[in-house]
Amino acid sequence: MFTGLVEEVGKVLTNTKTHDGARLQVETKKIIEDTKLGDSIAVNGVCLTVVDIKENSLIFDVSNETLSRSNLRFLKPADRVNLERALKVSDRLGGHIVQGHVDTMATLVHKEKTGDHYTFKFKIDRQYTPLVIEKGSIAIDGISLTINYIQDETISINVIPHTYENTNLRFKTIGNFVNVEFDIIGKYIVKTLTKLDLNQIKTEKKLEELLRNF
Repeated sequence: MFTGLVEEVGKVLTNTKTHDGARLQVETKKIIEDTKLGDSIAVNGVCLTVVDIKENSLIFDVSNETLSRSNLRFLKPADRVNLERALKVSDRLGGHIVQGHVDTMATLVHKEKTGDHYTFKFKIDRQYTPLVIEKGSIAIDGISLTINYIQDETISINVIPHTYENTNLRFKTIGNFVNVEFDIIGKYIVKTLTKLDLNQIKTEKKLEELLRNF
């Protein structure tokens, strides 16, 4: 589990296709210090397992399933990726609960600087809009962010200077794909409600009874 607070921006060294996915090598200076084989690292918000460690880089095997759902398949040498180590039990949960299980990709359609802050707008597929609410949490390339508003399929997000300078958002340009993980609590709520017969819910007491017996 992760918090969506990026620890370091790493640099892609290689992204080599294999018969069952890809092998990704990422240069890192900070998080490599106490990382060992088998550890989980969020790379652009995707939970990956460290399979090899070089002097200044970590190596991951990426499955075809992960490639099909994320922007990892587009990575090339010199690209920048957000890195975060798995949460320790004793750590503060400064962002929100991020599993590292990417749901889909979104497209950057607008990027604008306003004062010291930045406004980013991303377009998502319509089927995912029920999972997005104003002032709710969302993970974009593994970054815990707050949604300003959503209009149709476009999500607007304000990015503070610290986040902009310490993540790969500063390298993003219009048309780039980003990985999206929706709030896990919201996903469970939507999943539950879609199984309920909402026509039977007449009162709060009835809803409470249905949820209790679900």
